[in-house]
Amino acid sequence: MTLAIVAAMREELAAVLALMPAETRSTVAGREFFRGRLHGQEVVLVLSRIGKVAAAATAVTLIERFDASAIVFTGVAGGLGPGVQVGDVVVADAFLQHDLDASPLFPRHEVPLYGKSRFATDAALTARLAVAAGAALPQARLHRGLIVSGDRFVATTAEARALQAELPDALAVEMEGAAIAQVCHDYGLPYAAVRTISDRADDAAHGDFLRFVQEVASRHSAAIVAHLLA
Repeated sequence: MTLAIVAAMREELAAVLALMPAETRSTVAGREFFRGRLHGQEVVLVLSRIGKVAAAATAVTLIERFDASAIVFTGVAGGLGPGVQVGDVVVADAFLQHDLDASPLFPRHEVPLYGKSRFATDAALTARLAVAAGAALPQARLHRGLIVSGDRFVATTAEARALQAELPDALAVEMEGAAIAQVCHDYGLPYAAVRTISDRADDAAHGDFLRFVQEVASRHSAAIVAHLLA
């Protein structure tokens, strides 16, 4: 059983990599995959890169080449929901692509030929991840619910408000999770995701995001993964 741990950027995963005393490195499709053991669990770590296509390609490679038995995504996101503030943690119960629109052939946000717009995460793995996040970061407020993904860094108050109006139950916005959720749905693979809120996806998002990723994101990911595998 090999658990895949994925993040989009090195800043989100560096401290997790540092926890592995030894690893085997492989390069596939321009990505470095790190195989080893953490807390007695066989794991493979990888940086997906940014965006939905990059994330989907990484997920397929993990499944087809590395025989991943489950995927956990960790990283940062912009807060959308009321009360979801910088430093909070969101564990996804479902994902949706906020920028997908194949209308009038299909309803807005619905993935063509799937008959659905939302892809649920694995209930058991998500529950474990939520417990781990709560134990690792007891000072942070924990939220569970919908995370939305799109190939755009949401960084204006106007766009954030538009998303809030269109998808009022969305807690956070990022750029990878929904793509991996769809791939895992296709393969029947358990998937869970946790995001620490780095900004409020508003006019201050760019500066907030850069500071948070550099100073906080990696150690939050390491703490959550350590508790998940303990």
